[in-house]
Amino acid sequence: MTDTPSNIHATAIVVGSTGLLFMGPSGWGKSMLAFACISQAQHIGMSAILVADDQVMISKQDGAVIATCPASIAGLIELRGTGIVRVPYIARAAMHYAVLPGSVSGEKRLPPEGERMTIANGMDLPVIRLLANTPLPLAVLMAKAPDIGQ
Repeated sequence: MTDTPSNIHATAIVVGSTGLLFMGPSGWGKSMLAFACISQAQHIGMSAILVADDQVMISKQDGAVIATCPASIAGLIELRGTGIVRVPYIARAAMHYAVLPGSVSGEKRLPPEGERMTIANGMDLPVIRLLANTPLPLAVLMAKAPDIGQ
C-alpha cells in the first residue's frame, strides 16, 4: 500500500544500498553534504547517486519510507556558490536514515541514543547527526551506520 506522498524540503541520496535523507533548516548545507558524500563514495569505488534535491516526495510502501523525485527537478542539485548542476540520479529509493544538523555550539556533544525523527504523516527514520563543516561526511556516516555501502 502506498500513502499519498508528502513534499518535504530535503535532499535524498543512496550510498551502496542505504538511503540517506538530509533534512534541516534552509542554508544548513544539505545539498553540499549530500554531494560530498556521493563524490567521496564514488572516489573509493562505492555506488552513490542522487534521488532528489530541495523537494523530495515521501511516501510509505510495504513498511519502507520511499523518496521520489519530482520530474521537474530530476537530476538537478543546487551547490551553493556554484549554482544548479546536473548529476546522475534515480527516480526513487528507500530511505533508511534521516541526517540532521549536529549541535554547532557543542552543548549537546552526544545526541540521544536511538533518536528518531518523524519525516511526514507518521513516517519516521533513525537519526544521524552531522555538522555541515565535516571534512569527510561519508566517513562519519559510515561510522554511525555500518550498513552504508553494503
